Amino acid sequence: MNLKLIGSSLIISGTALGAGMLAIPMVLAQFGLLWGTALMLFICLGTTYAALLLLEASINVGGGLGMNTIARKSLGKSGQIITNGLLYALLICLLMAYILGAGDLLNKLLRGIGVELSLIQSQIAFTLVAGIIVASGTAVIDKLNRVLFGIMLLMLVLTLVFLVPDISFENMTQVTNSSTTDLVKTSAIIFTSFGFMVVIPSLVSYNHDATPKQLRNMVILGSLIPLVCYLVWLYAVVGNLTAEQLIHFTNVSELISVFSAEHAFISVVLSGFTGLALLTSFLGVAMALFTQNQDMFKQNKVVTYVISFILPLTGAIYAADQFLSVLSYAGIILVFLAVFVPLAMVVKLRKSENAEKTYIAEGGVAMLTFSFAFGGFLLISQVI
Repeated sequence: MNLKLIGSSLIISGTALGAGMLAIPMVLAQFGLLWGTALMLFICLGTTYAALLLLEASINVGGGLGMNTIARKSLGKSGQIITNGLLYALLICLLMAYILGAGDLLNKLLRGIGVELSLIQSQIAFTLVAGIIVASGTAVIDKLNRVLFGIMLLMLVLTLVFLVPDISFENMTQVTNSSTTDLVKTSAIIFTSFGFMVVIPSLVSYNHDATPKQLRNMVILGSLIPLVCYLVWLYAVVGNLTAEQLIHFTNVSELISVFSAEHAFISVVLSGFTGLALLTSFLGVAMALFTQNQDMFKQNKVVTYVISFILPLTGAIYAADQFLSVLSYAGIILVFLAVFVPLAMVVKLRKSENAEKTYIAEGGVAMLTFSFAFGGFLLISQVI
C-alpha cells in the first residue's frame, strides 16, 4: 500500500477517533473487559462491512462521485432525496459539535497566551481556517492529517507509559454490572466512535488510480487503527481505576483530573489529544460535506466553501442549546446512513443487469443479512 493509500486510511481513522475515545472506558468498564471487548469487536465488524458495501457502491457506479450521485445512480431519485437528507442532517450536526468543541478549546488556548477573543470569535476563526484547509483539497488534508495523527499516537503512547506500570489485575477482572440490556444501550456510543463512512466517496475519488483490492485494504486498515487505540486505552484506564470510580464520573474532564493528580503531565497530553481528535474528525467530516456540495451544486470552490460552512457555523453560534437536543438523534441518523443506505445501494446494484460488478464485498447473502441484522440491533439499542 502506497503513502497515498496509507494517508487515506489515516483520514478514515482520524474521522472515527474523537473525544468519544476518552468516554469509552466510563461506559464499558462496569461490564468487564470481556464483554466490553466483545461488543467493540462486534460493532467494528459491522461498521467495517457497511463501509465496504458503500465502497462497492461507489466503485461500481463509476467512482469519483459524492453520495448524491452514488445514491441517484443506485437508488433512483427518491433514494437520492432520502440519502441527501440523512447525510446533510448528520454532517451539519457533527460539524456544529466540532465547531463548538474546537472553538471552546481555541478560546482557552488563546487566553493562555494573552490573546483575548470571545467564544463566538474563536468559533468563527476556527471554522474559517479549518475550512480553508478543507477547500484546499483532499491531498492537503491527507498530508496534514498524517502529521496530526502521528502526534496523536505519540500522545497516546506517552500516556500509556505512565499508566501501564500501575495496572491492577484485580481492576481488570471486575464486573459490577451484568445487565445485558445496559450493555446493549452503550452500543450507540461505540457505534458513533466508528462513524467514518462519510469519507469513503471522497477517498475513492482521491485514490482514483487504486485497484478495488487496494481500496478495500484502505478501509479495513482505517477501521482497525481506531479499534486498537480504543482497546489499548480501555485496558489501560480500567487497569488503573475501579469500575465504581469510572461510573461515577459525569464527564471526561473528571477522568483526566484523576490521572492528573498522579501525573500532572497527563492533563496536558490528554487535552492535546482531545483537541487533535476534534480537528482530525472535523477535517474528515468537513471534507465529506465539501465533496457532497461540489457533487450536488457544481459550483467553484469559493461558493462551495460558503455553502459548506455557513450553516454549521451559524448553528453553532445561534442554536447551541437547541443543537444539544438534536445531537441525541445523530446516532439514529448514522444507523440509516451508514448501514441501511449502503445495504440498499448494493442490493439494488447487484440485482441490476446493467450495473458494473468491478468490486463485490466478500460474504455474499450471509453478510448482507448480517448487515441488516446489525442495523436492526443498533436501532434497538438506541430505543430500549
